[in-house]
Amino acid sequence: MEPSSGRLPGLEATRPHMEPRATCSAAAPLVERQFRVLVGVTGSVAALKLPLLVSRLLDIPGLEVAVVTTERAKHFYSPQDVPVTLYSDADEWEMWKCRSDPVLHIDLRRWADLMLVSPLDANTLGKVASGICDNLLTCVIRAWDRSKPLLFCPAMNTAMWEHPITEQQVGQLKAFGYVEIPCVAKKLVCGDQGLGAMAEVGTIVDKVKEVLSQHGAFQQN
Repeated sequence: MEPSSGRLPGLEATRPHMEPRATCSAAAPLVERQFRVLVGVTGSVAALKLPLLVSRLLDIPGLEVAVVTTERAKHFYSPQDVPVTLYSDADEWEMWKCRSDPVLHIDLRRWADLMLVSPLDANTLGKVASGICDNLLTCVIRAWDRSKPLLFCPAMNTAMWEHPITEQQVGQLKAFGYVEIPCVAKKLVCGDQGLGAMAEVGTIVDKVKEVLSQHGAFQQN
């Protein structure tokens, strides 16, 4: 499956409301083909950092990026600030009309080489740990090829982070083979102080580079 300009093949005709957006404009890639990263974003206030995160990922030579968003995550960013293709629940249903049509969550899991869920809010953490797949993002995760890396960045209020079930659910994701990028302690937007804030964007990007290096897809200059 070879995407063109950051899009999955065959979607242009079915998604007229989506404007093409540029992908990586960095220097010549260090890989034979673009390494494809699918970013999942959920309804944590840390979704405010999505434009910065995508921009920093696109600074990595040879990386191609697309985003899957939940509906609640849309509250925290402007699509115009995200310079790659965004997919959401409506896209999955609009493109499928009959049995021969593509299934978006399956096409996305085939297209991507790595998935990064950042931020992963408490609600979606619970869904993924339980196998619930009731939107495009959780369907992609449920169908994910576990031979490929999946990184997740928890982000939630300190009281939610400290609830006993959170440790169980994070442990379940690790048991699936997914890689946690741990949350950090700071003063949260709500005013509380403590653990639960999403890792800094620089930390997340460094972890992506580390995983790419482990998979032979990235070399430091």
